[in-house]
Amino acid sequence: MDMLFEWVMLHQIGLQYMGILSLLAFLITPMIISALVILMPEDYFLSERDHILDLYEKSHPFIRLAILVTKNAAGVVFVLAGLAMLVLPGQGILTILIGLTLVNFPGKRSLEKRIVRQEKVCFAINWMRSRAGRPPLKISRDEGE
Repeated sequence: MDMLFEWVMLHQIGLQYMGILSLLAFLITPMIISALVILMPEDYFLSERDHILDLYEKSHPFIRLAILVTKNAAGVVFVLAGLAMLVLPGQGILTILIGLTLVNFPGKRSLEKRIVRQEKVCFAINWMRSRAGRPPLKISRDEGE
């Protein structure tokens, strides 16, 4: 027990910073998730195109690559944070869904649609959108996609 107390005393400043960062993440993550859900086009899950890619389709290849790398890195961070939130406080499944919308991988659209079709997930997303005065997401109910 003395060794544990000594270790905590030696790393007190680092532990304080980690505590502050955890608190900030706990407070800021729901705001970011809400903003992304609200800004998502209502037909996002009906379209086969990636709406974010439309924004820089005609850009210089270097800019496209930089945006693609940034978008995928942010997506991975959201997916990892969402996985942690499955056991910690937070909107784990919604955070994973936001991360998946940012990351590019084969079968992405099918997985996104399967998650968003879950009754509780769909309800939570549309509840956030309705509170912001946005129309509910249009989601195809075809299970064979």
